Amino acid sequence: MRHFGHVPPEVREGLFHRQPVEFTADSPSRTLAVALGATLYSPATRPRLCDDVLKQASRGVVSMVLCLEDSIDDTEVTEAEENLVRQFVDLDAHGRDLPLLFIRVREPEQISDLAARLGPAVRHLSGFVLPKFTEERGVPFLEALAAAESACGHRLYAMPVLESPELLHLESRVETLGGIRRTVDKYRDRVLALRLGVTDFCSAYGLRRAPDMTAYDVRIVASVIADVVNTLGRADGTGFTVTGPVWEYFRVQERMFKPQLRRSPFTGRAEELRTALIEHDMDGLLREVELDRANGLQGKTCIHPSHVTPVHVLSVVSHEEFTDAVDILRPERDGGGVMRSAYTNKMNEVKPHRAWAERTMLRAEVFGVAREDVSFVELLAAGLT
Repeated sequence: MRHFGHVPPEVREGLFHRQPVEFTADSPSRTLAVALGATLYSPATRPRLCDDVLKQASRGVVSMVLCLEDSIDDTEVTEAEENLVRQFVDLDAHGRDLPLLFIRVREPEQISDLAARLGPAVRHLSGFVLPKFTEERGVPFLEALAAAESACGHRLYAMPVLESPELLHLESRVETLGGIRRTVDKYRDRVLALRLGVTDFCSAYGLRRAPDMTAYDVRIVASVIADVVNTLGRADGTGFTVTGPVWEYFRVQERMFKPQLRRSPFTGRAEELRTALIEHDMDGLLREVELDRANGLQGKTCIHPSHVTPVHVLSVVSHEEFTDAVDILRPERDGGGVMRSAYTNKMNEVKPHRAWAERTMLRAEVFGVAREDVSFVELLAAGLT
């Protein structure tokens, strides 16, 4: 797999100063956690799920979650499980490179059961998504995952979803976060990333953000995101990758506020691209992705294929970011100090900016570095073709 691997090589050559590297499901977990990018969710009931996975892989999707939980009706679980097993067998027969595939389960017992029923096709499964994760609920899930891995002899990762009311409510938040941290730290080698269930957070208060607002405009949600990153997303070696919340909109909505994309980057033929993005509420998505990164989140949960390329494009490291990171991480500057950036527009302070630089270089490895004269507009246009 390679981000932007669906873009012709000659086009990639003109876009990237450093191209994204190839990776596999066996790459180091630190790489995979960043490489998840835009993780596309799909109900496990889809009758042509195998074809869907192959089609999305050809369009740049590198991680998918096949959902047995909230995206399907309670009465459909047994049918969905049977469908998943059939579809994995079909995928196994294709023998093609596949995205990182995860199954979102409801109960711990499903983990061992499904891993056994998949048979040899389990080799295409990267792990399980664990819903409504707390210390009390999480331990049985993780124990079941460890047992399933041992039984099938294939590496399986966990992606807990932080979405429970106990995490949202102020009076129980600190205790809940402490329990989650103890649990994921104990099983650190199995936890690939932590996912945020912002839709469930909003549900607890009867809220739903509009398409011209981001998750960070909903203050009660923003406060939870901040506390999750504070506790679980630290850059001192104790933290985990925390992924961005889902963007719910993908069709034209009536708008109350002005579009959030400036005209100046979209000149000439790119004006049509700007219009299309606005018409499909992508300007809100783009803004939220930028706010995700500013608040310590990486990647994003996606429920529509059209969201994948914008998320990946905004994950590409700019030439300016890359230059700053390289300067900060030079071995001769281990002792610290401050310098003017190569772009002469900011201060780079070696010690305070080191963690940012290290994180940026990992993102550069996975998503690549844009050429100096290439903006997100060119990347977006290439990725959407």
